[in-house]
Amino acid sequence: MARKELTLEELVGGVRAGDRRALARAISLVEDADPLAYPLVRELYPETGRAAIVGVTGPPGVGKSSLIGALVRLVREREQTVGVVSVDPSSPFSRGALLGDRIRLADHFLDPGVFIRSMGTRGHLGGLAESTLQAVLLLDAAGRDVVFVETVGAGQSEVEVTGIADTVLLVLMPGSGDSVQALKAGIMEIPDVIAVNKLDHPAAKTMLNEVRSIVALAEPARRPKILLTDALQGEGVAELLAALEEHRAALAADGRLEERRRTNLAAEVFALASSRASAHLRAAVADDPELRRVLQSVEDRELDPLSAVRQILEGVFRIDAADAR
Repeated sequence: MARKELTLEELVGGVRAGDRRALARAISLVEDADPLAYPLVRELYPETGRAAIVGVTGPPGVGKSSLIGALVRLVREREQTVGVVSVDPSSPFSRGALLGDRIRLADHFLDPGVFIRSMGTRGHLGGLAESTLQAVLLLDAAGRDVVFVETVGAGQSEVEVTGIADTVLLVLMPGSGDSVQALKAGIMEIPDVIAVNKLDHPAAKTMLNEVRSIVALAEPARRPKILLTDALQGEGVAELLAALEEHRAALAADGRLEERRRTNLAAEVFALASSRASAHLRAAVADDPELRRVLQSVEDRELDPLSAVRQILEGVFRIDAADAR
C-alpha cells in the first residue's frame, strides 16, 4: 500500500502537536531540499527559540553518543522531552552514510519523549549536514525541551556546531593523542564545557591536567569547565548536565544567549546563501560553453585562476570579482 503523503497543513499541525510521523517526514523534506520544506519551515519558524540546544563534538570514538544517551536518560527523569540530531560522515563518492548513532542510542527509541534522527553530511564539510539547523528548528517547533546535536567527530573541522548550539560540549578520551590535538588551533575556542570521558582510564587524571594547562591559555571568561565522566557507568553525568545548564543560564542572565542566537542565525543565512550560490555557479559553468572554455584555459595553464574567477563571476552574477572580495 502506498504511503499517504501529508499536506502542508497536516505537516505543520502535526509538528506543532509533536506528532512523530509528521516530524520525521518534515525532517526528511528539509534533508532532501524538497520544495515543500520551504513553506513548512516558514510557517513553523516563529514558534522556535524555546528549546535548549546542546552541541556535542569531539574526535571519533570518544563516546559522544554514549554520553548523549546518559544525558538523555537524566533529562527524561525530569519528564522533559528530548530531540537528538546525530550527524554521520557520508562517503564522498556515494554520499551514503552508516548511521551508527541509531544503534548506540537504541535504548531510547521506544521512548515517546525522545526523538532521534541521524543524518549524513552528504559531502558537506565542517562536522554538520547542511540541513542540521532546519532539523533543529523543527524539533524546537515540535516542543522538544532539549535538543542534542552530535557532530561527525572529524577533529579540528568541528567548528560549525558553534553556529547552532546555545552550549557546546567537547568530549575527549584519555590515551588519545587526537584528544589533545583537538584542543589546539581554532577548536580550543569552541567548547563551553569539556568532558574527559572514561574516568576509570589510568591516564584520565593526566589528561585532565593536560587539558587544564591548554585551556589556561585562553582568556579567563572563555575557559570552559572541565569534568571527568564515565558514560557507560553514569558517573559524573549528573554533574555534567548541571554544568551545561549553568552555562546556558549564565548566558541567559546577562543577555548573551539572545546575542549568540542572533549571531548564529545571521551566520546561517550567509552559509546557506553561499551554499546555494556555489551550487548555482557550478551548474551555470557546466551549462555555458564559454565559461567551460574559461575553466579549461586554467586547466591548460593558459589563464590564471584569479582572472578566471573574474570572468566567471561577471558571466554568472554580473559582478566584478574585484568588488566582491
